[in-house]
Amino acid sequence: QVQLVESGGGLVQVGDSLKLACVASGFTFRNYAMGWFRQAPGKEREWVGSSSSTGATTTVADSVKGRFTISRDNAKNAVYLQMVGLKPEDTAIYYCATSHSYLNRATSQYLDWGLGTQVTVSA
Repeated sequence: QVQLVESGGGLVQVGDSLKLACVASGFTFRNYAMGWFRQAPGKEREWVGSSSSTGATTTVADSVKGRFTISRDNAKNAVYLQMVGLKPEDTAIYYCATSHSYLNRATSQYLDWGLGTQVTVSA
């Protein structure tokens, strides 16, 4: 069965960096676009960014542009979210998910989800 396991979250200070990883199994990873989402307490889950199936094309939300970068390694069945210059408003649970297109932004357009990893940015 499809499994997505996120890791790399933690408690950091403002301005710090983190690199999240999402390792996939149970499907042909290279055939799917991958997205990152986040959900802060009391807020809706929001799209952070996504990668095409090959990793040749990535895109991120305006709120994180210039600070977050997405990459993937199809040989390792993994997608990554590099975060620099973290801010308190980046505090959330971060999820990875599969999709048929990296252009998709809505949660309903994503198929399978991991359980998430908590990122907390302390001021």
